[in-house]
Amino acid sequence: MLYPALDQLQSQPQSQEKSIGWLENPDIRPYVFVRQENRIVFPGQLFELDWFPREPIYKNPLHMENLPFADRILDLETRLFAQANMAMPRWVFYDCGVMPGFVAGFAARPKALSQKVKEVIGASSGLESLDSEDWVPLSLFIIIPTMGEGEWVAHNLSSINALLPKIERFYGLGFLTKAFALWYANIEICCGMTQWGSPSLKLHSHYGAFEVLTAYTPVHSYAQTLTYRLSVDPRYWCHFFDQKPNKEFMEKYEEAGFQVHPKEDKSLKSFQRKIELGEGPFFLDANEILSQPLDEPLRVYRPISKEAKEC
Repeated sequence: MLYPALDQLQSQPQSQEKSIGWLENPDIRPYVFVRQENRIVFPGQLFELDWFPREPIYKNPLHMENLPFADRILDLETRLFAQANMAMPRWVFYDCGVMPGFVAGFAARPKALSQKVKEVIGASSGLESLDSEDWVPLSLFIIIPTMGEGEWVAHNLSSINALLPKIERFYGLGFLTKAFALWYANIEICCGMTQWGSPSLKLHSHYGAFEVLTAYTPVHSYAQTLTYRLSVDPRYWCHFFDQKPNKEFMEKYEEAGFQVHPKEDKSLKSFQRKIELGEGPFFLDANEILSQPLDEPLRVYRPISKEAKEC
């Protein structure tokens, strides 16, 4: 199957703030930061997609010469998640990300960056060494294989955009970071966790039909955590940019007859009980998540029954 071409997105009328022209800059490229044994043998074979034609930069995290790159990744991640008390300890990055998993993102040559972006990158470590580095990371995605056949867990997604003024941001950087990794590593099933009310929910729900595995998760540090699973489907990806209703979703799923209120524990627990009683599977509509405020109620969907399809 040939999936939507990237030039379809670039042909959309876009303001300067919503341009993905940076993706064509030869000094900004995807990177793969995995140990040799974890490299993908036949990358990008599962989905016929033309979004990422440039060969990624490869860096081995087990080599000391790549320590500055790892330090930049960890500095970025810490600054983004420290306020929520969810920054990733260095040992977690190595033990749970680098050793078992796949780490990827986008990186830039320092000369391709504006002075403002350089200042943000060097805010913790200083600007002295920045221009001497070959590539500096702009984003990070970690995905880890599970015991389930073909199933991976998305562990961490972050990008420098959250630290930049709007005019300096690389539009779609976070979304394209995760899309690149899913495509490159031939990921079929992706699970993950995010918090109700988090802006990241608008992003994570656009990689395939978004199934809710837990609506209320007290085993997590934050009980208002949503656990999701999706079968990766690049037909969904364009809708993150064009914000149009997804025909594939509407043809396969119908309303389940109730809503979930992201800010109400009572609603989350009620939804969780329905899941545990086996009344699902239940799904959320990515377009609805994207188009309304994060604290608004969301309709819950389930697969259209065989009988309904035949009517």
